Parts: sequence; structure tokens; C-alpha cells
Amino acid sequence: MSGAEKRIRDGALARVGLMADSAAAEVVRRAEAEEIETIRIVFADGHGILRGKTITRAALTAAMSSGVRAPSTLLLKDLSHRTVFPIWSEAGDAPFHGASDILLAPRPETFRPLPWSPHSALMLAEPRALDGAEIGFSSHAILSRAEAALAGRGLTGLFGLEVEFQIFEIADPALAHEDATMPPRPPETRNLNPGWRYLTESRYDEAEAVLDDIRRAAEGMGMPVRSVEIEMGPSQFEFTFDAAGPMAVADMVTVFRTLAGEVCRRRGLLASFMPKPRVANAAANGWHIHQSLSDREGLNLFTPGENGGLTKTAGALVAGLLDNAAASCVATNPTVNGYKRFTEFQLAPTRIGWGRDNRGAMIRALTAPGDPASRIENRVPDSAANPYYALAFQIMAGLDGIERGLAPPPELANPYDEGAARLPATLGEAIDAFESSDAMRSALGEEFADYLIRLKRAEWNRYLSVISEWEQAEYFSVF
Repeated sequence: MSGAEKRIRDGALARVGLMADSAAAEVVRRAEAEEIETIRIVFADGHGILRGKTITRAALTAAMSSGVRAPSTLLLKDLSHRTVFPIWSEAGDAPFHGASDILLAPRPETFRPLPWSPHSALMLAEPRALDGAEIGFSSHAILSRAEAALAGRGLTGLFGLEVEFQIFEIADPALAHEDATMPPRPPETRNLNPGWRYLTESRYDEAEAVLDDIRRAAEGMGMPVRSVEIEMGPSQFEFTFDAAGPMAVADMVTVFRTLAGEVCRRRGLLASFMPKPRVANAAANGWHIHQSLSDREGLNLFTPGENGGLTKTAGALVAGLLDNAAASCVATNPTVNGYKRFTEFQLAPTRIGWGRDNRGAMIRALTAPGDPASRIENRVPDSAANPYYALAFQIMAGLDGIERGLAPPPELANPYDEGAARLPATLGEAIDAFESSDAMRSALGEEFADYLIRLKRAEWNRYLSVISEWEQAEYFSVF
């Protein structure tokens, strides 16, 4: 046994079951063999944003043995990076008091050298309390709990990704001192292409160089890229990936968003996954979640019989997703901006319903007799979602339908039928729907529910306090 392996085996993380010494020692050996100089130890916060510390190779064994300490406030910030929990009040309800530390427990299986920064590697970590206890509202913990709920019923989930985003040229990076507000002034951009040539060869050729950079970086990190596509709008693109289990998918899309941003930034470009960017003529960005369930023998429970209808399991899951749709939007569409994407006749849903191979419906059923890839596609989520939370909500909402034996309603012939129930129109409505949902609060846990409500309501209230350009134009010179 090597000195590193012995140190890791005897370390604090191994003692509480958070580190396998052989896997951790292999990471140390690999970092030495590949002459990795720095390792970025990161985790997904409540927004799905990667945060953490960069350590040197010399500190890697200690990190695998004892973890990496970090401020607990990294879990308590809104997207302007303000801490929104009362950490200084002893009478407050903050999960952590006094900006105390948490522990980042590295996950050896996620260690990947960075193709665009070959002297460095990235490794995901799980945030834990200093004694190793689980932090019940962390991204990793919530999705792990949902996976365990599936396994408890003898089921496994398979999820596929379609991720839409834009790549813009940066005309002004907004680096003046007066631009450094919270949040900072966004950069000024221009398009890579004028768009509106969906899936055309000429548009792909124009953007091939940067798309190749992103694809090669993704493949270099082990991501199974299936396609690279020209989307509808100006400078809009889509990457799709092979289906995988929930945690693998959440890890992958979280790292992919960071990867795309960093690869583009080194080219003087901006990759934006914002649902509806405020630039002229921009299209909206969705993140469509394809999903199916299999039994212990690996049989796809969504593959229909000869009649081609939804199976009992698929129907119950669809019914659960529909019944909990409004309460789930706080996770699938977690920003103020996300609700600007819900526009009729724009291939984004506005109503709660399902249809067979219908891109306007919230749930698009893609099932056929004998097709082992039969699945359903939820078209509600957008590209700013925290993947861990979004998938956990999908799993628990679907299981709710299965456990209650629900049957799906009739499919919507017109997915924009005015008689059908509407999805929430604002983040505020989505927060209220989740707060009042006994089923989803119970499934995900009260600790998590209170945390997410506080986190998102802080964002919503801050938005409501801003005086908009519309208000200024509407009222300033009238009264």
C-alpha cells in the first residue's frame, strides 16, 4: 500500500464512509502521472452553479483524506451572490450560523483533466457538515434521495438531454469599475450568425470552429455527445447526449454549462444558457428532459403493446408529472426570466397537458410498440435549471403518480387549448405552488422545501423591488 493510500484509508473521510481509499489513491497517482498542477474541487450550489476551491497537486492527498473546508455561505447565496439567510442572528433560521465552514468531500469518479486547460483537472465534490453528516438540501443529497426512492420500488430511471444555448461575440466585457455591481452589468454582445436557418448546413459551417472546440472538450471529459445542432434563433445551438442515470446526467450537464462558458471565454465569446436573453431577436432556450423507467431486469416499462398506447407505468408517471407540474416549476424553471419563455406557438408549453409527438405539449410521448427507446419528453424545463433539483422533482412527481395509481387525462389535441390548466406565469406563482404542495414538500423533505422557498423568494422579492424600463416609460412623464 502506498503512503498516499494509507493516509487516505486512515483519514476522516474514509472513517465516515465518504471515501474509498483505492479510488482516491488512483486519482492521486493519475494526477502525478499526467503532471496535473491544479485541481478544481467544486460542487453545484442551489442554483446549479459550480463553486469551490482550486488546490495544488501537493495538497491532493490531504483533500482526499480530510476533505476541503469552505464557507457555508456558498450554499446560502442568491444569483447576485448575496447571502440571503440570517447567518448573524442567533434567533434566525439560517441552516448555518456565523458563516461557519462546511466540508467538500471529493468524488473520485468525477476526476477529469480539462482539455482546454491541460495543466488542470476538475473534480466534483459533495458538501457535507464538518462531522460528515449530510446537508439535506444540497444538490447531491436531494438527487441521491430521489434515486433511492426509485431503487426502493425496484426501478431505474434513464434520462436524456437536449440543451439549448447561445454563443455571442463579446463587444464590451463591462469591466469598468462602475460596472462591478451585484450583479455586475452584463457584457454587450453581438451575434455569431443572424439565425433563422434551423438545421441548415451553411450555419453549421460558419460556427464549426467553436462548436468543434466545445464538442472536443466535452468528449475529452467523457461526455457522450450525440449531436451538435443549429437551433432556430440567432447564434443559438443545441447539444444532445446519450441517456444515462439521473446523477450521471446531472453531473454532466452541470459541468457542460461550465465547460461551454470557459471554452468560449478563451475565444472572446460568451456562452449563455439564460432562458430568454434580453437581446434583440433572441430565441428562448429550453432543456428538454427525456425519461423512461426500467424494472430490475432492465425492461423498459414505457414500451407499449400492439395498441401503441401509454403503458400503465408510463401513464401513471405522466399523470404524476402533470398533477405536480405547477409545484415543480420552481425547480424546472427557477428564475424570473424563465417564465418569459412560455409563449404560445413557439414550441414551448403554456398549458399542463400531454400529447403524442407534439412539440407544443408540456409532455411529449415518444412511444411505439417494440421500441426499446420508448420514452416521454418533458418540455417545460429551461437551460438555467439546477439539473440535480430538476431531475429530483421529475422523479418524485412521477413516483407520486405511480404510487397513487393515477391515470393520465385525455391528450390535448391543441396543446395551447384555452380550457386547459395553465403553467405558472411567474416565478412567484411557482414558489406559491410548491409551498402549498403537500405531496412535493413531503416527498422532498421539509428542510429542503424551506431552503428552496427562502432562496427563490429572495430572488423574486428583489426582482419586484426593481423599477423597470416599462414603468419609467409608462408613468414618469404622465403623472
